[in-house]
Amino acid sequence: MTAAILITGVGKRVGFYLAKHLAQQGHKVIGTYRSQYPQLQELEALGVELHQCDFYHDAQLDELLQKLAQQSAFKALIHNASDWLPDGNTASALSTMDKMMRIHVSVPYTINLALAEQLKANNGMADIIHITDYVAEKGSKKHAAYAASKAALQNLTLSFAAKYAPEVKVNSIAPALLMFNPDDDEQYKQKALKKALMAKEGGEIEILNAVNYLLQSHYVTGQTLKIDGGRHLV
Repeated sequence: MTAAILITGVGKRVGFYLAKHLAQQGHKVIGTYRSQYPQLQELEALGVELHQCDFYHDAQLDELLQKLAQQSAFKALIHNASDWLPDGNTASALSTMDKMMRIHVSVPYTINLALAEQLKANNGMADIIHITDYVAEKGSKKHAAYAASKAALQNLTLSFAAKYAPEVKVNSIAPALLMFNPDDDEQYKQKALKKALMAKEGGEIEILNAVNYLLQSHYVTGQTLKIDGGRHLV
């Protein structure tokens, strides 16, 4: 059986783009999604194996892991699934932090452990890629729980890189501004663009290029590739 690439959160944006283009490159792709989107039909037409799973529900995650366990080998796990909850009032603080830590830390941690043998079965070379965020090192005034959870995911990169070497390489990709949302107004766009040296959207292709680099490497592990347009120098 051909080793697969698992991508979580393929319903839209970066996850959809990665699933589409990696499938077009000839990889066997397995994708998870939380909500139905019309574009998922495009992935199915390309042969992407799709599994609906709400990572906030234990039973759905357990069912997914049982299905994934039937796969004999994995070439890569790409943890892209994400949520972006703002910090709320005191009453909702614990719930917000719990959700952010679950989606960005607990679920990747659990999947990495559950599929360890299938990763090591890929002829001695496989990858785990955590999609983190620029704010993992900077923090966030309005999304502190989100930033903290992405920082924890980045730390998991170090632990799993040491734990699974040399059969599995484990790295992070930390993007900043990749693309605007359709409802972002011009004032917000101009303000955001001024935060980086490269005053433009990076686009999903930057993440695809980074993923392909890591998949092709035989030496890079325990690293974070920062796709941020030079924000750290502004």
